[in-house]
Amino acid sequence: MIKKHARVLSASLAGTAVEFYDFYIYATAAALVFGPLFFPAEDPGAQLLAAYASFAVAFIARPIGALAFGHFGDRIGRKSTLVASLLIMGLSTFLIAFLPGYASIGWAAPLLLCILRFGQGFGLGGEWGGAALLAVENAPPGWRGRFGMFPQFGAPIGFIAANGLFLLLGLTLSEADFISWGWRLPFLASILLVAIGLWVRLKLTETPAFTAALAQAPPAKVPLVELLKHHWRLTLTGIFGVIACFALFYIATAFALGHATTAMGFARETVLQVQLVTILFLALGIALSGWLSDRFSPRTVLIGGSIGGILAGLAMAPLLALGLPGLAVFLALALFTMGFVYGPLGAWLPGLFPARVRYTGASLAFNAGGIIGGGLTPVIAQSLATSYGLVPVGLWLAGACGLSLITLVLHRAQEPA
Repeated sequence: MIKKHARVLSASLAGTAVEFYDFYIYATAAALVFGPLFFPAEDPGAQLLAAYASFAVAFIARPIGALAFGHFGDRIGRKSTLVASLLIMGLSTFLIAFLPGYASIGWAAPLLLCILRFGQGFGLGGEWGGAALLAVENAPPGWRGRFGMFPQFGAPIGFIAANGLFLLLGLTLSEADFISWGWRLPFLASILLVAIGLWVRLKLTETPAFTAALAQAPPAKVPLVELLKHHWRLTLTGIFGVIACFALFYIATAFALGHATTAMGFARETVLQVQLVTILFLALGIALSGWLSDRFSPRTVLIGGSIGGILAGLAMAPLLALGLPGLAVFLALALFTMGFVYGPLGAWLPGLFPARVRYTGASLAFNAGGIIGGGLTPVIAQSLATSYGLVPVGLWLAGACGLSLITLVLHRAQEPA
């Protein structure tokens, strides 16, 4: 049994680490190089805004992927669907490495970039929900919170791998070489990580909850229809409950990196080093939240994390005004707080839905919430910062966390189906 649990947890962690590595190298490249490479503009701020807009394309694709993979995950099983999602996102990321820039092929360059970015988002749309189900549907009694936190550990692991590689390239390559070809290496390396993830996942068997659901009744013909007909309120609860998680993360990563290297004038390598250290606070927050979720409840921990997110938003502008030390404190605070609105999601979100529509419900809620909290956040934050300064950006973050807080307070706790 221990060997089986270790295999399940490593599979849920390995897959999301690969997926988030792929996603984060795009976020980092969008903040550092995609503006001048793929988007024509005289104003560096406008280029950065366009790069962030391409970043948002994946968040539009993610609910579509969630519906597609959720449909098959609830009908044919978790294992095959997770393998497919990993392949689609991994290949999309790999192909970005070969794209020519705007100077070579004109508007075809950003078009192809956005198509592959859509593929990334489509694949990721089916990833998190399946990985979370894989963990919690195999969890022994009393361990759902700790098992459910394992897919979330893919976030700091993928982030460290992505930003660590970009940092290494920045320290060893000249600026010209990095812009010319160095940025492509992290995208090429993704194919190796995909191979590792596939090797782990192909060894899995189906979860007990899915097997039991099939034994009780045939799978839903169209899980989405059943979900929206009988569980639409819980779907909305899930969507608004995850907004804080996405807003915190993309303010502390994509926006902070772009703002610190442009408006604040810090070197790219300096900011990446700060982020690599402070991302450890995210891992710490996830670990603590998983334990607390089993001690109390996932909903209770999410409520506390949302309150912390509001405070982080209000502290953002004053801290960043202090320069590099303030930036480090803000990132540590925001990412630690994010651990408390991210770690419990693996147990809380799937627990909203019965097993026969759980893949569809958890994936749709997670990724639709990502559009609101994450996909638009870098674009809106950059626009607010350019026009009005950092105070409105902090208020935007506080408002996003407040929306999740209200949702969680109004939702009554329930036992997983």
